[in-house]
Amino acid sequence: MKGRLPIESREEIDFLVRRFYEKIRAHSLLGPVFNQVVKDWDHHLVHLSDFWEIILLQSGPGAGKFNPAQVHRDVDEAVDHQIDQVHFGNWLELWFETIDQYFEGEVADFAKEHARRMAHMLFMRIWEARPK
Repeated sequence: MKGRLPIESREEIDFLVRRFYEKIRAHSLLGPVFNQVVKDWDHHLVHLSDFWEIILLQSGPGAGKFNPAQVHRDVDEAVDHQIDQVHFGNWLELWFETIDQYFEGEVADFAKEHARRMAHMLFMRIWEARPK
C-alpha cells in the first residue's frame, strides 16, 4: 500500500488487522498475553477481519457469531485476572498508530472511535466478571 487510503473493502480491513497484530505480537506487554492465548494465528486473524468487516463495512459473515465480551473475560481468566486498563490503553495506541500509518477518511475515523468505545465496554465486562 502506498500513502494513506480510505478503508473501503475487506482487503483494506485484512491489511489493517494483520499489520496491527504484528505490532501486538511484538509488544512487550501485549505480546505475551496474546501469544499465550492465541494458538492458531491464521484462523484468529481471519476471524478478526470478519469482525471488523461487519463493524466497519456492515458486510461479511453474520454478526451473531461474535461475543467479544465473553472472549475477553475468558482471556482475563486465562491470565489469572491480570488484564488491566494499561493493556487496553496500549491496544488502543497501537490500533490508532496502525490506522494513522496506512489509512484516512471517515471509516478510519470510525474504526478508532468504535475501538475506543469497545475497549471501555470490554474492560468493564471483564471487571464485572471477576471473582469478588
